Parts: sequence; C-alpha cells; structure tokens
Amino acid sequence: MASLTHAPHGHAEPTKQELIEADVRERTYVPEFLKGLAITTRHFLRNLFGERDTNTQVVDRTGLSTVSTVFYPEEKPDYPEGYRGLHRLVPREDGKPRCVACYMCATICPAQCIYIEAGEYDPADEAAESRVIEKFPSQFVIDELRCIVCGLCVDACPKDAIRMDTYMHTPSEYNRQGFVYDIPRLLKGPPVTHPTDPWYKRGSSLPPDHVHKEAHTRIGEGGGAQPRLGGGNVEIDTSKPVAVTKFLK
Repeated sequence: MASLTHAPHGHAEPTKQELIEADVRERTYVPEFLKGLAITTRHFLRNLFGERDTNTQVVDRTGLSTVSTVFYPEEKPDYPEGYRGLHRLVPREDGKPRCVACYMCATICPAQCIYIEAGEYDPADEAAESRVIEKFPSQFVIDELRCIVCGLCVDACPKDAIRMDTYMHTPSEYNRQGFVYDIPRLLKGPPVTHPTDPWYKRGSSLPPDHVHKEAHTRIGEGGGAQPRLGGGNVEIDTSKPVAVTKFLK
C-alpha cells in the first residue's frame, strides 16, 4: 500500500510545474520590484500625511509617522544623567582654577590630548590657597579632537579640578585650532569648595615645626636592635639577604 503524505497545516505541496512558474516570476524581478515599491510608497505616504510625534526619545514615539530623525536644532535630545560632555576646569572661590599642576590627568590620558605647564604662585600672595598649593597651571590645553571621552582625567584628578559635567558636545569649528581649548575656555561653571581642601587645614606649605620621632628604617638596613612597640628591642640579623616576594602578572 502506498504511503500517504500530508502537507503541513492542511496545504497541498506545490507541484513541480508550480515551482518552475514561481521561479520564472522571481527571475524576472518585476513582481518583487513592485512589492518593494509598494512598501516604499506606503511608508512615504504615511510619513507625509501622518501625525509626527515630537518626543525626542525616538524609541518612545507613538505617532502615525515613523520618522525617527531628530530635527536639530529645533529638537534636541536629552542627554542621560551620566553623559560625559565637554571638559571644564573647576574654579575656586577666588576665581582661580583648583588645578595644582600635578600632571596626573595628562599622565593617565590614553589619547595624550592634555598639555600642562606648571607655574608657581608669588610668595608675596597672601591668599591661603596660594600659600598652600604653590603651583598652578600656567598653561592647560585640551585637544578635543584627540579626546576619546573616556573620563580617566576626571577620575585621576586628586583636587576635583577637572570635570565633564557640562552636558554639551563639542561644537563645530572651521579649523583644527578651534578644537584646542585653553584655560579661558575651560575655566567655567560655579566655584567648588570641599571641607578637605588643604588651605582649610593649614596656613602655609612650609614644613611643620615638629620632626618625625620614629625612624622609617627598613628591615635589613643597618644592624643592631630596633625599637619595638610596647617596649623592648628586636634583634635583626643582617648576615643573610632579605627575602623579597615578587608578584608576577
């Protein structure tokens, strides 16, 4: 007895002649071209006459029009809270930058787009900040074309002197020099003060009057007995080399 073959979902399998005719139609490209043209026309008319949602979050638009382009500058997208915008140098209360020219941001920058030259405050300056910090950036330049917006400079700064919280992207310029930002262009925003600022802790950067009473001597340097906490002495044997632990990556 011959076995019966049933097509899925109740549809009969196409015959060989039907497959040949379908293949001929596809190879002429006319039906497929008309299908694509119909889809394009449908979207064109829908976007032309349909009501467009002006929500700047294009993924949340619910209007009839499917246009997802933001019409800048009439429409400006909202930057997320953690957006890293243009750099700015944070000023102190006296208007001077908080930067102490420590070069940590320029050192950690993977794109090498930060250039700093350090200067020294005038010793006759009576400002508490100047007496404590001593150094300041005489030149602080950032090449925004080379910046990769990684934010490492902000993380490395020990004085909270550089931030990327302007919520502004780099504007267009007519030449490359326009993308090089110096101190007058970078120093902006409200002044920032922290309770841990050093000029609140001491009056000047001179060495303290007291001297260190505990000698910082490594084990193995010198001979004899070394003082021990709680009284008594610890005898150190310097006849053998000191063991060194190496940390291998």
